[in-house]
Amino acid sequence: MTSSPDLSHESELWSTYPYIAGLDEAGRGALAGPVCVGAVILPAKHPRLLSTLDGVRDSKQLTPSGRDRLAPLIKQHALAWGVGFSSAAEIDELGIVPATRLAAMRALESISIFPDFLLTDFRLELPELDVPQSALVKGDQRSLSIAAASILAKTARDDLMKQLGLEYSNYEMAKHKGYGTYIHRRAIERFGFSPIHRKTFHIKKIIPK
Repeated sequence: MTSSPDLSHESELWSTYPYIAGLDEAGRGALAGPVCVGAVILPAKHPRLLSTLDGVRDSKQLTPSGRDRLAPLIKQHALAWGVGFSSAAEIDELGIVPATRLAAMRALESISIFPDFLLTDFRLELPELDVPQSALVKGDQRSLSIAAASILAKTARDDLMKQLGLEYSNYEMAKHKGYGTYIHRRAIERFGFSPIHRKTFHIKKIIPK
């Protein structure tokens, strides 16, 4: 059984850094749509924060209904939160790592309090930003701030992919959110790329049944 994320990393830092932002991404490995980064600053002085946000964990461990239930709770109790996107075109132009960092910068620019420390999931470091930071392996399973950010990133991106699915109905985006499922890859083979597909990503060929 996977342990729940806690506030141990935040607690070690709060006396020096009162505004710690957790960051995590969604959509890095998809074939279509943007990459999204969530940023969440949780309050240091909240005596029941762990119990209030009980159930918050790595977004991949939650059902869609679970994420949809928790996202408003996170927004309600966070000191500040934001999400940022980088488009498929930006991913193709810049590469996935720089585009993900661009989405992270946009998330941070959107929040009302600029953090004085960043806790990021592994591979989401922002070396161009002159702010102390720590990247945690499996951070969304260890830090409540990062786990909360993962839920906001995932729900925001899923909502956008549902909207894009109405515009690009041939691809059934609402079902797979742009990831490389059989249904999605079959649609790409049939209809080709849409404007929201990442044209630089490798697509696993469909093996005829």
